[in-house]
Amino acid sequence: MIAFCLSERIAPAVRAAMSIRLWMTHHSPVIAIPVCHAQPRHRVGDATATLGYLDDHYRDTRGRPLLSDEQGVITVTEFCQVERRGHTMVVTLQRPERLNALHPPANVELGHVFDEFAADDDLWAAVITGSGRAFCAGNDLRYQAEGGERVPFPRGWGGITSRFDLDKPVIAAVNGVAMGGGFEIALACDLIIASDRAVFALPEPKVGLAALAGGLQRLPRQIGTKRAMGMILTGRHVPAAEGYELGFVTAVVDHEELMDRTMDWVDQILACSPVSVRTSKDVVMRSLDIASLEESMAIEYDSVHRLRH
Repeated sequence: MIAFCLSERIAPAVRAAMSIRLWMTHHSPVIAIPVCHAQPRHRVGDATATLGYLDDHYRDTRGRPLLSDEQGVITVTEFCQVERRGHTMVVTLQRPERLNALHPPANVELGHVFDEFAADDDLWAAVITGSGRAFCAGNDLRYQAEGGERVPFPRGWGGITSRFDLDKPVIAAVNGVAMGGGFEIALACDLIIASDRAVFALPEPKVGLAALAGGLQRLPRQIGTKRAMGMILTGRHVPAAEGYELGFVTAVVDHEELMDRTMDWVDQILACSPVSVRTSKDVVMRSLDIASLEESMAIEYDSVHRLRH
């Protein structure tokens, strides 16, 4: 979780920083909705019901889950829309007026969305993307500055940056700006398919902050320490093509074809055995914690045991 403290000394820097200007382009006031009392709307087909923020299950008042069991039905919540396409869940961040910057209530909601994805045996892969011209501009600084309630979101940014037990593949379809926490969401995914208009950055040092939702840990692991430091210590903006050269972007595609090309990758994954895919991801991620190659190959992984039996 990223900790933000906008003191009187830091706030002017936030307003002045070039990297944050993209986040502050729209000036409509933020309505701070406490998570325990929030009343977003849930829409499945033509039926609309009120959602409640629940500790264990995030469902509407009729007991229906966020993710519909019906194919092609889009569930629209307060901060995202969720669609089931065959064995795939597609999540679209829906705060375009804020460049899809996220605040605690949105992160709580997304945590529940991915909880349902993890628990649904009929869903084998997920895609996360953004509406409008941004993937996600990170933290909603205006919500923070105006005193919006800070509530815990234990699964991290976008419901995934602190989720270490998900063995199903998640793909980021990055359609535009991916800054700060938005870039950290993408880094937490297994593949990053980037529009040729996408831009990535961890600009926190420009405003006296740090990328503490996994950016400082995942980026060096994915592209090497020296290359990562070149982004982390400068906060510079990296276009999609350079991200591909650095190694954190899987593929760069034409902007208008982003979702089609992303679903092509999904189709290739779904053509494989879902158990084999989940086992492979589990072994890769767990072996990264083991320094010795020999030990990482000799260890007994529970997922491999399940695959064999």
